[in-house]
Amino acid sequence: MAGVSVNDHTLFCSVSHCMMPCPASVWLDVDLPSPAAQLALDEALLEEAHEGAFPGMVVRAWVATEPVVVLGSSSRVDEEVDRRACAERGVAILRRPSGGATVVLGPGCLMWSVITPHPEAAPPIEQIHAAMLDPLAASLSRQAGMPVVRRGLSDLAIRSDGGERKVSGNALRVKRHGVLYHGTLLDSLDLGLVSTVLRHPPREPDYRERRPHGSFLANLGLGREPLAAAVRAAFGAEEPREAWPEAAVARLIRDRYADPAWIYRL
Repeated sequence: MAGVSVNDHTLFCSVSHCMMPCPASVWLDVDLPSPAAQLALDEALLEEAHEGAFPGMVVRAWVATEPVVVLGSSSRVDEEVDRRACAERGVAILRRPSGGATVVLGPGCLMWSVITPHPEAAPPIEQIHAAMLDPLAASLSRQAGMPVVRRGLSDLAIRSDGGERKVSGNALRVKRHGVLYHGTLLDSLDLGLVSTVLRHPPREPDYRERRPHGSFLANLGLGREPLAAAVRAAFGAEEPREAWPEAAVARLIRDRYADPAWIYRL
């Protein structure tokens, strides 16, 4: 626990090989009109956390109503995405504020987010991954009735057809006093579409073994509400939060998430 400061307003999240300060959690359920708005909300909440605007952890989940490709903050579009295939199928391309590779969202894919303030400075990256993924893997395992395990840097996987298949890819953005951690939970996503609109990623975890998307990814098949319940249980997000930073979301959409120059900058 060296370097971790605790005060009366924080709790410890104890996971394997990790101790990091975890404030009390709230659940934010906001119905926004587009994936761009939802991504902007994640970043707006990170800004609030960094600025000390709220004392606790905010947990949320959402589903895109139409398929959309979401680039990582440093992803190169033509290296990871088949733009022609996206155009032919009417699949929009967006960019998120966190790192990692490009993903496909849409019906059947739950996006989950945890935004955590860190008044004494954010902990090391390895501790953040553990503090987010270990409790979520345990909660999903209970919900699914089968092991969900951490693999690679920030994946969750299940054993299927004799091998391990990815069911969740996750990414983070760290500011000095706040952390955004978010990712996918594949439930009934059209995995054929993923193979169509995404190229093989330029980087991959060892357990992938060069498998194409179709034989590497898997759906959990639990349903949206059980998945959301697993997220809430993992982080103890029982109390609802009603307020959200509407003005900041509108600003971020205008300046970034709806701006092709920002989306296609790499």
